[in-house]
Amino acid sequence: MALDFATLKRRQREEREGYPTNLGLRIHRALSWLDRAEQCESDDDARFIFLLIAFNAAYANEIGDRDRDPEQKVFGRFLNKLVELDSEDTLYELIWTEFPRSIRLLLDNKFVYQPFWDYHNGLLEEVEWKSKFDKAKGAANKALAGHQTVTVLSIILSRMYTLRNQLIHGGATWTSSVNRDQLRDCTAFLGKLVPFVIQLMMDNPNPLGGDACYPVVE
Repeated sequence: MALDFATLKRRQREEREGYPTNLGLRIHRALSWLDRAEQCESDDDARFIFLLIAFNAAYANEIGDRDRDPEQKVFGRFLNKLVELDSEDTLYELIWTEFPRSIRLLLDNKFVYQPFWDYHNGLLEEVEWKSKFDKAKGAANKALAGHQTVTVLSIILSRMYTLRNQLIHGGATWTSSVNRDQLRDCTAFLGKLVPFVIQLMMDNPNPLGGDACYPVVE
């Protein structure tokens, strides 16, 4: 059975009364953005952005300003919890299935590797970014072989974060021909990851609870 918005929404309507309030809000928000992403069949820029918002809506917990962690650290903790609860190892299977397709291409793409841009901005020497690039690819392969799901996901999401910054901060042109490969590969993987994350939240409403970021206030 396909894991998409319609399937997940039907389940959410049946179960939502039993969800903790804040988790229910996070699931509701994530589903709304997944729905919007699925409507962008011919617009990879928009689809990628909406899928990222859906992912953010799923993991975002409220954190006090003084204790606010970098965004990547927060979703790192969320990934650890997801993998811990993933008793059927579906996340690892997803990575393994996608590795010969979108993931390997993504790891080989220098344009979503932040040290490459640091080099072009004069912050690194060419030999430095190339060395880091090779080591990062080696680390991903080693983590995959060692069944280290969180490590592989963190590496993949760090590449997506670079692409996200390019788009959100105006560092790319809409439908630009120069970034199609990375957008295609990121969107392909994220489009499969996000529905599974939402499903796992529904399966584990209490362990994955937590305050929603920006709760509804009357």
